[in-house]
Amino acid sequence: MTTAPNLPQLLIEAKRWFDDALLAGMRQAGEQPVTTAQAAVFATLDAGGTTVSELARRIGVTRQTAHQAVHGLIGMGLLEQATDPVSARSRLIRTTEEGARAHRHAQDVLAVIEAALSDRIGAATVAALREALTAPWGEPPRVDAPAAG
Repeated sequence: MTTAPNLPQLLIEAKRWFDDALLAGMRQAGEQPVTTAQAAVFATLDAGGTTVSELARRIGVTRQTAHQAVHGLIGMGLLEQATDPVSARSRLIRTTEEGARAHRHAQDVLAVIEAALSDRIGAATVAALREALTAPWGEPPRVDAPAAG
């Protein structure tokens, strides 16, 4: 018995489609290869810097996984650590000049990927998708699970 994928599964597949296209496009352009987790760090990094714990929360991975991704990017010269001005015990992760350049390039590649998607499924569909994903959804609902049957 085959069931239709649920919405979270479809969103995961859509993200994977974008990730695959982005990473391939960046490699094709001669950028340093990064992992999907490393790309997610860039996607969730605040302009002023972000702690590893906060990055892990945003990406939905363990702190150790986020730490590994961050330190790989530090080793590549794309990120750096700085003391958090609010808490001397915390370190902020932020982009280097090279990291900022690579991030701008990734944004340009994503624009090309989004244009290709518009060509494939229609500009109105992409606009509706963007509108649905940016609409305020509110807090996640608390629901009673249906009885197993």
